Amino acid sequence: MSASRRSGATDELGPDEPERDGADLLAALLDGMDAALCAFDADGIVTHWNREAERILGWSAAEAVGRRGFSGWAVRSADADEVEARLMAAMRAPGRQVHEFALLTKDGGRILVRTQSAAVRGPDGKPAGLYCAFSEVHTQIDLERSIALSEALFEDASWGVVLVDADLRPAVVNVHAARALGSGRTALLGRPLGDLISQGVEELESALAHVLAEGAPPAPAELWVTVRLPEGDARRCWRSGFVRLASPLAEEPVPLGVGWLFQDVTEAKQTEQEAAQLRFRANQLHRATRAAAECEDPAEAATTHLDFALAGFADHALIDLVVGDERADRGADEDRTSPVRLARAAATPSGAPGPSLLVSRTTLPVRYPEGHPALQCVERTGSVRASASGRDAARAREWAETRQWPEGTVHALCAVLRSRARTLGVVTFLRGPSRTQFERTDATYAESVAARIAGTLDLVRVLDR
Repeated sequence: MSASRRSGATDELGPDEPERDGADLLAALLDGMDAALCAFDADGIVTHWNREAERILGWSAAEAVGRRGFSGWAVRSADADEVEARLMAAMRAPGRQVHEFALLTKDGGRILVRTQSAAVRGPDGKPAGLYCAFSEVHTQIDLERSIALSEALFEDASWGVVLVDADLRPAVVNVHAARALGSGRTALLGRPLGDLISQGVEELESALAHVLAEGAPPAPAELWVTVRLPEGDARRCWRSGFVRLASPLAEEPVPLGVGWLFQDVTEAKQTEQEAAQLRFRANQLHRATRAAAECEDPAEAATTHLDFALAGFADHALIDLVVGDERADRGADEDRTSPVRLARAAATPSGAPGPSLLVSRTTLPVRYPEGHPALQCVERTGSVRASASGRDAARAREWAETRQWPEGTVHALCAVLRSRARTLGVVTFLRGPSRTQFERTDATYAESVAARIAGTLDLVRVLDR
């Protein structure tokens, strides 16, 4: 018995043969469908029962076709009249009728199904039967949940969701991701990621390509990127997760792209980095104090403080002292009409790593031009920051040379050396182009280092007397 009931079939060729071929074709079509389908004639007799219906309920086509309704085999006796009334009502109603009720499996189990029924009309327009498509309700609910989840992810989610195709270009972008990338949802589609991200795009594309080839990584990754926004470039840290998307309809997994989910954790990472930086710097100050206490020469102790301060902070450092004791003995609020003169006392090697070196005390004053940051630092008795403008290497070289700083210097921070209300000189920290410019937190650290250096240099001056 096939998925449909056959009647009047013989081995002879005759007028019924084309009808039998049509029935065979219909049975084959019904059996090839993924939905569970059955059909009833005008008297409620089952005429068709496909393989998906067999799979769900366990009743074969041979057992189902020819029965009247579901009563006595596919529904409980107590529910039979209600189920039959609902099904037969669809024969007289326009359009499709949707119902949910419990059916019985062959092994006695109960399954809640959702049915869609519609009338089949004959040539005269009168009801000739009806067809009924049904599926397990939990399958439909799973589908509805998947659709609801998809809509929520792309409309209301508080993190970015981007579906990237096999060419590593956005195919679908949710509202949050579009806002993070500084563009509209449709404007991002099909564009190379390099158009949206100026720095960090190589790491992102490498991660996406790895997911396409090998599958999702076991844990989220934190990616630092620079995003091209309408108001300017912005540095961001995105905690990213990836899933490989494959077609569920193919026998072999066919990659469709990558689902990329990310959350902006820039503020948290910056806070974490600042806390770690403060701990490191406090530890360096403590280590420098202990190491300086072992130095017999106070001047050597001063350079020890300088060496510890340089670690992870700057590339070079200089110590310039005020020339003349009379200058150093003046308070911060006294008259300062005489020009400031500074002489080099210590410096790190230029062009090579190494400890700070003391300069002979007979060194002549450094010929700093007017407005030099070190001179401003003495005048203000406070820290001064300076940076070369622009990215022109030649202009940056000239900027450093004019200020008598090592070649390659693009950022400077000067902190005044003060001890017992006396200005002793200036300590200058210098950074190259590979580092960022000095911030306010850097100035606070430099002032702490300067206070320790000033204490040891003041001791040198007292001993010299």
